[in-house]
Amino acid sequence: MTDLFRLKFRFEAIKIIAISMACLTMSCSSDDEDDDDYGDWIEVSVFDGVPRSNAVAFTIDNIGYMGTGYDGDDYLNDFWAYDFDGNYWYQLSDLPGVARSYAVAFNVNNKGYVGLGYDGETNDELGDFYSYDPQANTWASIADFGGGTRRGAVAFSSETAGYVGTGYDGQNDKKDFWKYEPSTDTWSLQTGFGGEKRREASTFTIDNTVYLGTGVSNGINQTDFWAFNLDTETWTQLEDLDEDDDYSIIRNNGVGFSMNGKGYFGLGVYSSYVDNSIWEYDPSKDSWEEKANFEGVSRQGSIAFSNGSRAFIALGKSGSLYLDDNYEYFPTEVQDTDD
Repeated sequence: MTDLFRLKFRFEAIKIIAISMACLTMSCSSDDEDDDDYGDWIEVSVFDGVPRSNAVAFTIDNIGYMGTGYDGDDYLNDFWAYDFDGNYWYQLSDLPGVARSYAVAFNVNNKGYVGLGYDGETNDELGDFYSYDPQANTWASIADFGGGTRRGAVAFSSETAGYVGTGYDGQNDKKDFWKYEPSTDTWSLQTGFGGEKRREASTFTIDNTVYLGTGVSNGINQTDFWAFNLDTETWTQLEDLDEDDDYSIIRNNGVGFSMNGKGYFGLGVYSSYVDNSIWEYDPSKDSWEEKANFEGVSRQGSIAFSNGSRAFIALGKSGSLYLDDNYEYFPTEVQDTDD
């Protein structure tokens, strides 16, 4: 073998090794990127009031409003506000009527509406409703809910009306929906929902569409998933939440919220245990992606605030532990459990 041939052979061998090492490095880098968990949680100002679960919440601009609930001993009717920008809480006027948990809330035209729920003192489901004026910090009684009494229902709103449906009336899980029009202080029955009965479901709103899913009936977590067009007031059934074998979205007593064109379901009771997973829904693909887990204690009965670009999860309970913490969510950030 000539010296020139040996030199050429060695050069080719070195080149092959270099290329292999580069490919291995790129592969490792790609794998590292694939291993990143997206969805970071930053703990923010702890709630000033007593820890609780199954409170109600609504958001107006950059203020989250929260009240009622159960603290393990007492049912509550105090009300509070959380300032997104200032990162602080302050107390508001108490909700009129009896203290309660498992109520519902929505907002229309910069006013909040709160009603229904469960009065643990007399073991009664409730049907009363109230409006809240943030500017005056005052409450006013409005027409009782058109569908009677119930707890564990869902509520959402358009720019001009509120909608309340599902829940439990003390004897039966429900699937009816009612529309409230503030201009006339009246409720009217809405038809067209073909889903299953349920209580403790969740919703989120993206643009003019409300998405409803999860919840439980007769001890079985419900799998159907629906979209409600606020303009046409029509329901459309989407793929079930267990359509893909890789999905584990079904649950009850969790939270739903939306931000930046995506929707989220998370926490709550999955199967027989309290869960901390978070699932992201992309309406353009009608598909779900599991995000990094919620970084706080696994819990049920939490609340969520969202103004469309920022979102927070707070409160809830884990076993007999009632919680008062509060976390902001950053879905596109790599999770850092040390922040």
